[in-house]
Amino acid sequence: MDYQNNLQQLRVLDTTLRDGEQGAGCSMSAHSKIVIAQTLEEIGVDVIEAGFPAANAEVFSVVQTVATQSSTVQVQALARANESDITAAAQALLPAGKRAVIHVFAATDAQHM
Repeated sequence: MDYQNNLQQLRVLDTTLRDGEQGAGCSMSAHSKIVIAQTLEEIGVDVIEAGFPAANAEVFSVVQTVATQSSTVQVQALARANESDITAAAQALLPAGKRAVIHVFAATDAQHM
């Protein structure tokens, strides 16, 4: 495979702001997440998964702030496949306009549903 010719299609999706807190004992302040998002945009990441807005008001606010402050990167929010999650994600991402992406997943166990 000729990787040189395919580099134009390479896109980087960073999930640090959401998935980075999934490990035991790992957490970030809202301010830290916003600083990380700014840094990710500065280094040229294509898509930032900013969080799961339906989780709580703080995560919603972080996603909304990242969507507001970013200018070139796509901002992605996670949502379960239900209307309330998708609505929360869409509302948080409004400031990103055409750069908004909603990542919808179908939960498969009772805890995630």
